[in-house]
Amino acid sequence: MGNWAKTTLLLGLMTALIVFIGGIFGGKQGMIVAFVLAMAMNFFSYWYSDKIVLRMYRATEVKPEDFPTLHEAVGRLAQNAGLPMPRVYIIPEDAPNAFATGRDPDHAVVAVTEGLLRTMNNEEATGVLAHELSHIKNRDILIGSIAATMAGAIMILASMARWSAFFGGGSQDDEGDGMGVIGLIAMSILAPVAAMLIQMAISRSREYLADATGAQIAGNPEGLASALGKLGAYSKQIPMKAEPATAHMFIVNPLSGRKMANLFSTHPPLEDRIARLRGGSVYTPPGDTLHLDETGESRGEQQARAMWDRMSK
Repeated sequence: MGNWAKTTLLLGLMTALIVFIGGIFGGKQGMIVAFVLAMAMNFFSYWYSDKIVLRMYRATEVKPEDFPTLHEAVGRLAQNAGLPMPRVYIIPEDAPNAFATGRDPDHAVVAVTEGLLRTMNNEEATGVLAHELSHIKNRDILIGSIAATMAGAIMILASMARWSAFFGGGSQDDEGDGMGVIGLIAMSILAPVAAMLIQMAISRSREYLADATGAQIAGNPEGLASALGKLGAYSKQIPMKAEPATAHMFIVNPLSGRKMANLFSTHPPLEDRIARLRGGSVYTPPGDTLHLDETGESRGEQQARAMWDRMSK
């Protein structure tokens, strides 16, 4: 399914959830109001979802003179991927992690935490950046950003419904369309679960593809595989102040240190991702990547291409 079709399906599912919530609150009138609200949110999330997510994490844009090595790495990888240079943001968090956002490659952003810059070596950081650029190349970023915005709105509405039920809200309208307190309680439980299931459906398969594409962009899979191992270990030790609605955007689940986080994990198991990256491929030391054969390809490029072919089957 093309990404435009996926985006349309996502917006339709999220809109249906919001209309359902409106029906519980106010019957037919509530559904009409919720539909109008959902249309406005669809428009807003398409154009501004990236700004919302960046502001949520207090991310600040950095210039080449501030982080020259980081900008150089992003620029080189973007060129390898055939992408415009994205804007680069830093998130003031100790937990190592990263995400990409934006509505298209021309308006893309790569954001990394301060913790990632401190804990990753050059090869590992290159693998992480290549993974995020692959989300841009594969046109995942709009879907992820819209899902984050809409899921966040649904969770807020569900929380409102829960409190409304506690204080005696949810009475039926004149036509008996409202679902009362029981409906509010049920919706407050089911709506966030439905939003998380939609996020899972979007995110899990895209992470595998982003890993494969990222390995191709970086030139070998080992940097990303090593980085994923480190990120998984750190995520259990250093908590990150992350919202469940945006968890699917990060390279690894920022909530994995929480007890209930794996119940509806938006990411495939790290062990599987690492095994796919390392499966059957031989790591080529950096010194060998400059030895070109008669085709003009380095040994590292040949192995990355072979790995890409295996992972794409």
